[in-house]
Amino acid sequence: MEIVKQKTNLKILKTILVVFLGTIFLTLSAKIKIPFYPVPMTMQTFVVLLMGIAFGWKISVLTVSIYLFEGIIGLPVFAGTPEKGIGLIYFTGPTMGYLLGFLAATFFAGFINFQTNIFLIFVKLIFCTSTIYIFGIFWLGILIGWNKPLLQLGVTPFLLAELFKILLLTFLSNKIIKLKKFI
Repeated sequence: MEIVKQKTNLKILKTILVVFLGTIFLTLSAKIKIPFYPVPMTMQTFVVLLMGIAFGWKISVLTVSIYLFEGIIGLPVFAGTPEKGIGLIYFTGPTMGYLLGFLAATFFAGFINFQTNIFLIFVKLIFCTSTIYIFGIFWLGILIGWNKPLLQLGVTPFLLAELFKILLLTFLSNKIIKLKKFI
């Protein structure tokens, strides 16, 4: 019985450590801007999908949830914080839909499992990334009005960067999946 308790405690400790490191990794990915055309690119969506693939849906959804909570309570974890504001005010701004889309994307990246077929992995990652943009456009429509060119404002500038990140993850996914063994 004692061995089972020790293994359970070790698993809980590992999960806490993975979630903690995941929120740090997600914060760093939001802060580093990579010059890209037509807009600078952060690696947030890459990290969200990477966590889903590597950690599975439960731990990755927990990690993203805690990351969002950190931002809502005022920690400067989001891209553009603290320069553009912090806390709930920043969270409910134009990026809220995309941030909530991280939850859906990381869930699907961890839940849908195509470990060997590279084409299916690519399709899965397109689907997961699309959920981020669907949530984002929906919130933008509510925030600024449905009569605005929402796709041109909230999707088109990011397509090339997202394709790059999806391709990179597609080719790395079989290596990333091996991280699950350590969690």
